[in-house]
Formats: sequence, structure tokens, C-alpha cells
Amino acid sequence: MHDTDSRRACSSRTHRDHWRPLRIAWRAPQVLLHVVVALPLMALVVNPLGARISVGGLRWDHRAIRWWSARTARLFGIRVRAIGAPLPGGVMFVANHINWLDIVALHSQHMMGFVAKAEIARWPLVGWLATRAETIYHARGSSDSLNGVMHQMASRLSAGRAVAAFPEGRTTSGAALGTFHARIFQPAISAGALVQPVALRYGERGDAQTVIAFTATENFMSNLLRLIGEPARVAEVHFLEPVTPTPDGRRRMAELCRGRIEAALAS
Repeated sequence: MHDTDSRRACSSRTHRDHWRPLRIAWRAPQVLLHVVVALPLMALVVNPLGARISVGGLRWDHRAIRWWSARTARLFGIRVRAIGAPLPGGVMFVANHINWLDIVALHSQHMMGFVAKAEIARWPLVGWLATRAETIYHARGSSDSLNGVMHQMASRLSAGRAVAAFPEGRTTSGAALGTFHARIFQPAISAGALVQPVALRYGERGDAQTVIAFTATENFMSNLLRLIGEPARVAEVHFLEPVTPTPDGRRRMAELCRGRIEAALAS
């Protein structure tokens, strides 16, 4: 992050916000109720039985996860706005990565199995729901784990199921896109599946990217507690033109997806 961006992010976080205590007092009980009441209800739906029931052409468990995600976003003051539409079927979605809210925003629009760090499986409540939302876990630094992730992704794509990944490999400061790692695109090539880039932008014209970002000094709970007091904002989910897989074209696919996301973020 440039010095100017760092100062802006720091200023936005430390600026005296007199409404923050009121927002926390209003939202915290609702978030607690969402967890205490809605989570057990989710357990009744997000299970093998729920996967067999279709409502309006959408699996019951998938519909429940989308509802949960949309509701979670609203409780944190996030209004998700979709631009474009997700492609159906076995598509690989790739997006820039700012915060755990990225998964919530994407899941509110479309059901997809995310690739996520293995630590998330141990997060309270979130890990439970992530596992049942078809998350594919990767143990960082493990080649065996990465190979297993690639195999799972390709298998799901071949079976007509959507998967999603963050090619940057980790959350960023929100000031600029990181490098897109080409290897993560291999499952799409193996399965012959389209890749749809998705640009995630927080605030009007992205003016809250660095504020929403999961900072290096935060853990999940501290980030959650900070975000619960933030002003209401829009989260734009831009579903962009898909990229067709080509043999030995991982680098080209990574560059195309990164370029389209970067252009959408700057628009």
C-alpha cells in the first residue's frame, strides 16, 4: 500500500465516529439472535435431506445458505448489489479478496464451493457453516493439500457444480490487486470449464475498500467487532465476462481475469 493510501486507511479507521456506539448497540443483539436462533434452523435445512429438496428450481439447502448470507450482510450494514449475473452450472468463479465478507456477498448471489484456508474450519460457528456450504479447505504450504484441492475442484466442475477461489491467495489491504497465482486455474482447464471473474467493491465507487479490509493486526473476532460498528455501505458484486480455458493457458487466464477485475474496480 502506498503511504497516501496507508494514511487514508488509518485516518478513516481512527476518525471519531459518534454514531458507532449506537450502531453496535443496535446491531450486536441482532447478530447474536441471528446466530443463536437462525443457526440451529440452518442445521435442519443444510443437510443431505435439504439437498434432495428443490424449491423454485434451487436446492433447499442452497437457498437457505443464500438467505443466511444475505441476512448476515444486512446485519453488518452491507447492501449487496449485483452487476451482471453469475453463469449457471459448472463454472469457476475467481474474485479479488478483501475480507471474509467477500464469501458472504458472493454466496448471497449464487451457490459456489469456495477454496479457503484450513483454519476457517476451526472458526466458531462460521467454520461449521462454511463446511456445510461445500467449502474446500487448503492447508497452506502443503503440496499434498494443494493437489487434493485441485482434484476436488476439477471433479466438482466436471459434475456441473460451481466452485470459487481467490487467486491472490489471501486478503489484501484493498488498495490494489495482488498477483493472481496461475496454478489455481488448472482445475478449469482439466474440466474444460468457463472461468467467470468477479470484482468485489465496497462503498460507492470502492471508497471503503481499505476500511473493510481484513488487516494484518486483526483476527476474525476483532475484525467482526470492528465491522459491526461501521456505517451502512453497498457491496458491489460485478459478474464479468467469462474466460474460456485453453490447454497450458493458466498464465493467460490469470492475466485476463485480473485485468477484467482491475478494470471493473477502477470504473
